[in-house]
Amino acid sequence: MADKLTGKVALVTGGSRGIGAAIAKRLAADGAAVALTYVKGREPAERLVRQIESTGGRAIALQADTADPKQVTASVEESVRRLGRLDILVNNAGIGVFKPFEETTDEEIDQLLSINVRGPIVAIRAALKHLKPGGRIINIGSCVGERIQVGGLTVYAATKGAVRMLTQGLSRELGPRGITVTSVAPGPIDTDMNPAEGPAAAEQLKTVPLGRYGKAEEVAALVSFLAGPEATFSTGSAFTIDGGINA
Repeated sequence: MADKLTGKVALVTGGSRGIGAAIAKRLAADGAAVALTYVKGREPAERLVRQIESTGGRAIALQADTADPKQVTASVEESVRRLGRLDILVNNAGIGVFKPFEETTDEEIDQLLSINVRGPIVAIRAALKHLKPGGRIINIGSCVGERIQVGGLTVYAATKGAVRMLTQGLSRELGPRGITVTSVAPGPIDTDMNPAEGPAAAEQLKTVPLGRYGKAEEVAALVSFLAGPEATFSTGSAFTIDGGINA
């Protein structure tokens, strides 16, 4: 169903690299026009736009810091202004701080909360001015938002648990409007943020029954399903894609 999202417009926050870039490319391949936000690195974002355009897709890159509510709101409005509408919001932008709880600084706590929790809340609030019945909100969480396997993830996991509850609460409020809200909870995914050959990989793989890292394209495929016409009865749920870690 390469054209299942034709006529739709998607906004992917943090869409210039890693999981976000894979999501942007997959939604574009499925027919959606895609806006993607980035904080730093204009060239990777613009390169991704060119890649999408080279295959006949339509995409734009917008600089927006998810920690800044004004920039988040502005990115939603600019997406609608330039692409004409908004049908799909993917809250992908996020950061990780992995260290013992007592060593986590106030600044790090503020960053985690502002980007991982407040950012999606602000983006959704802005998007709801434009989403119509059939609209999709997809929040990227983490498998540690439901169960923590190792130490050093407490504050990060708390933010991802908040994303899970945000999804559930909004599904109740927005269901009557015909808007679905789901979350995707990845386990270890091979990206530059958590490479499969990185120093933490061996320890993480001990918890994965499938014995490997996931691929960003696998997460993107799940997001594509949730954004598409076959997921119209899915809302309020967290779809875990973690190789069996939380089994």
